[in-house]
Amino acid sequence: MRPRTPAPGEVRVDVEATGICGADAGTVADRTPGGGFPITPGHEVAGMIAEVGPQVAGWQVGERVAVGWFGGSCGHCTACRTGDVVHCPDRQVPGLSYPGGWASTITVPAAALARVPDGLAAVEAAPFGCAGVTTFNALRHGGAEPGDRVAVAGIGGLGHLAVQFAAAMGYETIAIGRGEDKRQAAQDLGAHHYIDSRAQDPGTAVRELGGARLIVSTAASSSLLTNLIDGLTPHGRLTVAGFDAAAVQLPMVKFVMHARSLTGHLTGSPADTEQAMRFAVATGVRPLVQTLPLAEAERALKVQQAADARFRMVLTP
Repeated sequence: MRPRTPAPGEVRVDVEATGICGADAGTVADRTPGGGFPITPGHEVAGMIAEVGPQVAGWQVGERVAVGWFGGSCGHCTACRTGDVVHCPDRQVPGLSYPGGWASTITVPAAALARVPDGLAAVEAAPFGCAGVTTFNALRHGGAEPGDRVAVAGIGGLGHLAVQFAAAMGYETIAIGRGEDKRQAAQDLGAHHYIDSRAQDPGTAVRELGGARLIVSTAASSSLLTNLIDGLTPHGRLTVAGFDAAAVQLPMVKFVMHARSLTGHLTGSPADTEQAMRFAVATGVRPLVQTLPLAEAERALKVQQAADARFRMVLTP
């Protein structure tokens, strides 16, 4: 699709890197609610401002920026007026609401921009717009305190960042993955403990370690949730950041009798994304990426879908 001149309130960004998210598969297959062809996928974008439209203040050509799942909002609803822009009923998503980052350039609302700090390359910054900010916020808003045990279920595009963030935030970090071959990777990412969910029930194993104040499920498998509940301490929280379309039955008695809670988590604002990136620069947290040229986007998507990426596929011009 051809580049579009920025309208009032918009900027055009020359794309230097675009991460591939599991949600992009739905966009490509036209399964995403609100989607529809023609559309260009991509909502993990990093690049440089190439053009600033009218009525845009505070942004200059040449600035390094990122654009994530949050791609703009109405600005006047209750959610927007209280700072909860990601839950605006009219929020925009790059790749769904307008052409996304699988391109050489992208035109977006200025409100969607996050500044990329020095110390992050474009291929590192791109995943922070979705995977990075999602896991960062899920952990810091999860009710755990430094020294608490926190478990991360799934060691993929989201999970490998969540493990790093959890360790850097001072939590005793438990990584839950499928297979013994993930143990070394989990330890390299900072996990203090590793649980192979193929070899043992993950909830029971977490409980045997003393229980977790917070479990963040990043795996695209809703059926895993039932097995995680028993790993929570009293007043513990199970936060869902990754899921599939399957329905799940959960035993409410295990929540009620132990004052546990279940919550979902979706992305973050551009300000949250900036904070996640600054935290990463300060602590050494980095997405581990594999890059392919934009022309090989279909191949990159297949690698991501097959769970063969270590750990995030990123497209470059």
